[in-house]
Amino acid sequence: MKKIEAIIRKTKFEEVKEALLEADIEWFSYYDVRGVGKTRQERIYRGVVYDTSYIERILLAIVVRDVNVDKTVNAILKTAQTGEIGDGRVFISTVDDSVRIRTGERGDIALYNAEKEK
Repeated sequence: MKKIEAIIRKTKFEEVKEALLEADIEWFSYYDVRGVGKTRQERIYRGVVYDTSYIERILLAIVVRDVNVDKTVNAILKTAQTGEIGDGRVFISTVDDSVRIRTGERGDIALYNAEKEK
């Protein structure tokens, strides 16, 4: 199992969400996050200086079986990429175990609905 964390532009969230659903990735969490990039910028509004170097983004957290890693990452890359600085990052890490609280199932079977496959 792998955990895929993707930091994407807020404006691309709906497109990425739809692409993940089309790739049969039906469960993920997302969070509003802020970060600091290479660009340093200040704006003046009504005589007050505002630091706009804080970048608002969406962080997606997705745990998938190993067979679904490539299609998940490709769905994100295909829809989140604009070709400009600030498109984001994708991080992939190994997950040792998972447990479905309702049934107590362990491992990658806990990530999807086995009843749906019947």
